[in-house]
Amino acid sequence: MSRIKEKIILSHISVFHIVKLAARSLLFLAALWAYVRYSVRTGEDVRTLLESYPVVFGLIWIFFFTDMLLRFFPSPLESPGCQKVFRKNYVPAGDKPAPYKKGRSAAVFAVWALITAVIAVLYKLAVIDVGAVLLTSLFFSVCDLTCILFYCPFQELIMKNKCCTTCRIYNWDYLMMFSPCAFVPLVYTRSLFAISLALFLTWEYIKKKHPERFNEGENAALRCENCPEKLCRHKKSLQRFLRRMREKL
Repeated sequence: MSRIKEKIILSHISVFHIVKLAARSLLFLAALWAYVRYSVRTGEDVRTLLESYPVVFGLIWIFFFTDMLLRFFPSPLESPGCQKVFRKNYVPAGDKPAPYKKGRSAAVFAVWALITAVIAVLYKLAVIDVGAVLLTSLFFSVCDLTCILFYCPFQELIMKNKCCTTCRIYNWDYLMMFSPCAFVPLVYTRSLFAISLALFLTWEYIKKKHPERFNEGENAALRCENCPEKLCRHKKSLQRFLRRMREKL
């Protein structure tokens, strides 16, 4: 019985991520409803859409802008994957640095740059409109937490890191979400992209200046026995469940 209880207990960080996933999903659905109800039916410009549904899009802007702003400061609710950037979370281990696999983060950046370029071309050719670009960013935000809680293709296929705690590119998430917004000439979109870029540049600067904070061999806070999150248990449980389902089929 104790083993069963241990499996289902969620850490406070896990609960925080699940709540954020639910909130982002609701915001995405609200924006999709407003877009279909107004822009798709009437063909009106998205600027009119933003004026027609100020509460919906105002909440979206406040939610993400505040979330990104808080990422610049230490938080007990956030994942240790993004908190390793702060000096207070560095616990010297005295071991040799664990080697990073060179080129992995560059490969992720190249893949995402290609995805963003495709979205930009479709927007410039008027295949998709501003509303569709905004919905794409909101969809990416849902995918982000899905990657954290359930399955991350970047981790499994490219980075090969053992978990989010040791992830080299953890704080790239917001830049990935809002990179499509860089091409939309609205204060609403450009401001979200600007702060996501600032978060990315801060992360990369500290990674270059203090690489020991990002390395499991040198920072004991990143090791499994010191992890307060235990999100890997959810992913492993899901993988075991899916494996059993495939075997039954």
